[in-house]
Amino acid sequence: MKRRQVPAQKPENGRITLGRIGAPHGIHGWVKLHSFTQPMLNIREYRGEFHCAGPRGCPASVEVDEIRPHGRTLIAHVRGYDTPERSRELTGLELQVDAERLPELAEDEYYWAQLQGLQVINRQGECLGQVSHLLETGANDVLVVAPAEDSIDDQERLIPWLPGTMVDRVDQDAGRIEVDWERDW
Repeated sequence: MKRRQVPAQKPENGRITLGRIGAPHGIHGWVKLHSFTQPMLNIREYRGEFHCAGPRGCPASVEVDEIRPHGRTLIAHVRGYDTPERSRELTGLELQVDAERLPELAEDEYYWAQLQGLQVINRQGECLGQVSHLLETGANDVLVVAPAEDSIDDQERLIPWLPGTMVDRVDQDAGRIEVDWERDW
């Protein structure tokens, strides 16, 4: 069972957020780009037109015509935004693609967005909550399980994404992840 970090959030309107535009970079309208793909350069596979989400008045779509590594981050250029003043209008904009543009996964692979919102049940049949998001750590990813209406208590839990050890099974059809995790851990 593997997971792929492509989207960082649950799909809305059939779209997945792949990145967020940061502050302007340089004098030719380039911007910093925070990629939610893993590895971060995978966002280049979707270069071209992106749907946008963000502050009121943001454009419905933009065309990212170039993405480059810059140290440990990325920078990008958006067609028609050629000055720092103009590209500043894009700061905070989320870049989205239609979910069907994502590559097909093997049977035991999941995108982060597919795991978000799933109910987490332990071996005793107790509902521990639902996955609110995931964290990437150096050793392994972590499910952040937030309390839900039908959970056993109001505690947030951090459960390592360790298939075969802590994570027994993912059943997307039933909307649940079965884990080897005690209520008092």
